[in-house]
Formats: sequence, structure tokens, C-alpha cells
Amino acid sequence: MTATVIICAATCAAMICGILFFPEIRIKKFGVATYWLITVVGAAILLATGLADPKEVGRALIADNAVNPLKILALFISMTALSIYLDELGFFRLLASFTLKKARSGQKRLFLYLYLTVSVLTVFTSNDVIVLSFTPFICYFSKSAKIDPVPYLAAEFVAANTWSMALIIGNPTNIYLATAYGIDFVSYLKYSILPTVFAGLTAFCILYLMFRKRLSSPVSGEPESVQIENKPLLITGVVHLAACTVLLAVSSYIGVEMWIVSLCAVGSLIICTLIIKAFTKKPTPLVGCAKRTPYQLVPFVLSMFVLIVALTQSGATAKIAQALSGELPIIKYGVASFAASNLINNIPMSVLFASVLSAADGSVAAVFATVIGSNLGAFFTPIGALAGIMWTNILKSHGLKFSYADFLKLGAAVALPALAAALGGLYLSVTFF
Repeated sequence: MTATVIICAATCAAMICGILFFPEIRIKKFGVATYWLITVVGAAILLATGLADPKEVGRALIADNAVNPLKILALFISMTALSIYLDELGFFRLLASFTLKKARSGQKRLFLYLYLTVSVLTVFTSNDVIVLSFTPFICYFSKSAKIDPVPYLAAEFVAANTWSMALIIGNPTNIYLATAYGIDFVSYLKYSILPTVFAGLTAFCILYLMFRKRLSSPVSGEPESVQIENKPLLITGVVHLAACTVLLAVSSYIGVEMWIVSLCAVGSLIICTLIIKAFTKKPTPLVGCAKRTPYQLVPFVLSMFVLIVALTQSGATAKIAQALSGELPIIKYGVASFAASNLINNIPMSVLFASVLSAADGSVAAVFATVIGSNLGAFFTPIGALAGIMWTNILKSHGLKFSYADFLKLGAAVALPALAAALGGLYLSVTFF
């Protein structure tokens, strides 16, 4: 077990150092992100030394559950592709221009409206969907309005990863942890509503206090003139994204998994695009979309799951369960899952902690404390969630720098108080129910 823990810890530490000090290796014109290269090396060492059983890894890849790594990757990459497709056509620039024409009421009101809109949409869809859809829009709008984009980007990301706790469908980690312990939709809501409201209100108040001075400046700038070269493709893309979002919101009710919905949406969009291309002869965004799709997430996620399989095999989960046993399960599991999300990402963390909870015969309080940590851990560092990695990549593509240190400052100011508020809400829920 000692060797496994050392290799896993060294891999996570090296990954964080890579993000901080050498995020990219450049070979002539090509750049390769180091965060996934490091995790691949760590996973390869575990497999080569036999510390991770290839058969167990294979079982994880075909497991019929909500956090099967292949299903998650299919969902995340296909939703990213839908967003990139519209961005290539100029949809988010068009939306930003339209919003700027209406945005003469001041930044503070805009800030409130954005936070409320993202919060409501996240409750009924998914945090990842909202982050991938809203981030390009905010980048374009802020540039056109000549305002600081950071307050709005922070509000969007925090709201999406706070209010995602409310319903079981808001985050894949919610689905996995709840279904693993037989918690249905209504029972989940009973324990999640107070923590979500407490955390959401706390986060908004802190964000407003942090950015109130920046939000005092007027909205200036003029809307840019955006010309859409291929309106049929734009309409097709918008219809597919809207239909996909609606189906994702009701997928748990109709018995269709989210990854199937999003993958079918992308497949349908490609077919429709090729048909329109045959009649219009205008360029399509398919090539640009293929180039911008974040394929590097595939080796990263799969490598992290190898680490989790190795830790489970070594008996480390039993040791973790023993360390978290005893009194104060809400605090112990909430803080531990929050911290672990920012070492190994919240999805692998949920798989690891499901084993920990099983070994410890975890209570309802421990399960929901873990759910809270998996959601709020997403905005403490970029590693906390796949959405955080994609969010920073989107900002980089728009020429906006938001470093690991900037992310950590935001997380320390907002995520820690929100975590305390959510765990307090959970304590009340467990006490009364």
C-alpha cells in the first residue's frame, strides 16, 4: 500500500506543480499541456508495476454507473463540441452584442441577473453545460461593453458549481453518490435544499463584496456589428443545443442516460451540417470545432481512474474510512472530499469516496457531506472539476489570463465560507429530518 500511496501522491503533486510552473511543453509550433502528461506517466507506472490491476481498470471502463469515465468523457466532450460549434459560427458574439444593447441599467444589476440566471438554469440542467455555454458569451459581452469580465466569470462559475447541489441531476457526482446508496430524487432534495440555499446566498454575498468597486463603473462601449455568414447552420446549432439541454434536464425522468443524449445531439448536428453543406456550399464550422475540442481530457480522466483503482486495491480506502470514522461525519467527510477533489478531481474523488463510505458503512450525513465537497470543491482550484480545466482553457482562447493563483484566491475567499455554510445547512437538515 505504501508504494501505491507514494506514487499517487507524487503524481498529484507533480500535476499541480506542472500547472503552476510549466503548464505547457512547446515543440516548435505545437503545445502540449503537462497536467495530463504527468497523470499518464503516474498511471503507466502503476500498471507496469502491477500496483493497478489492468482487469480492474477494464471493469471500471465498462461499469454501468453514472461516473463511468467513458460516459463522463462522452458527455463532457460532446457538450463542449456543441458550444464550440456555435462559437465558430459567431453565436456568442451575436448574443453579447444583443445583450449590450439592453444593458444600460448598470453593472450591479447585470451582475445580479447573471448570477440568478445561471443559478436557476444550473438547478434544472447541469453545471458543466452552463459553464461551457455561458463562458464564451461573457467573454464577448465584456469585451464589447469595455468592462472587467472577471466579476461575471467568477459569478457564473461559482453559481454553476453551487446550485448544482440542489437536484440529483445537477452534477454527475450527485447522481453517482446518491444512486450508490439508493437515495431517490425526493429524498435527495430533502437533504440538499438547505445546504444549497445557504451556500448559494453566502457565495453571492461574498462575490458582491469582492467586486462591488469594479461593478461601479458604467457600461460603455458600443455593440459590435456581427454578421452571421450561414444562418441555416446557426439555427441548426441553436436548436440542437436547446433540445439537448432540455433532454438532459429530463433525462433522469425518461430513463435515458445523459451521455447518450449529448452524443446523439452531436451526431445529429454533424449529419444536418453535412446535408446543409451539400445545398449551400458555404464553409462549415466542423473543422474548427474538431481542432478546438479538448481531447486532452481523455488521457487525464482515464489516468486518474487508474490511480483510484490502485488506491482501492491497495486497501487505502479502508484506511481512509478508519480515519474518517467516529463523530462529526459531516465535517470530516465534507472537508476531506472538498480537499480530495482538488488533488485528484471531483469525479475520481466520488468513486474513491463511494468505496470509503461503503467500507465505513457511511451514514446519510456522510454521503451528503461528500456530495457538498464534490460540488464546492470545483471552484477552489482549477483541478477540482473538469469544468474548471475547460473554463480556464476557454478564457485562454479569448486572451484572458486567469492563473492558478487567481483561481486559488477566488476559491479561498468564496469556496471555504460556502463550504462552511453548506455543511451547517446539512447539519440542520439531518437534525430535522
